[in-house]
Amino acid sequence: MTKEPIEVLDDLANQVADEFEAYRQPDEFKDVSLVIENSDEEHPTLIVHVDREDAESLADRIDEFLREHGARTERERHSATDVRVLATVD
Repeated sequence: MTKEPIEVLDDLANQVADEFEAYRQPDEFKDVSLVIENSDEEHPTLIVHVDREDAESLADRIDEFLREHGARTERERHSATDVRVLATVD
């Protein structure tokens, strides 16, 4: 039995949270936030929001991590300190 895309993205979000834990401290502003947008149940998207100085370099690392784990990625750059990596899976 294969997993649904939402389940795969949930697992992937947990892996990102573990891998980039240093940027997600519970008592501080989070440099990396994770959201699964599932309004389209067949094609949910994991959104990794990087909000910090030099966001692009951290977004590069996250993008590479997601691709290594089988996701297709796109980027939205809103400013030098605001980058979103969008990940989808089959």
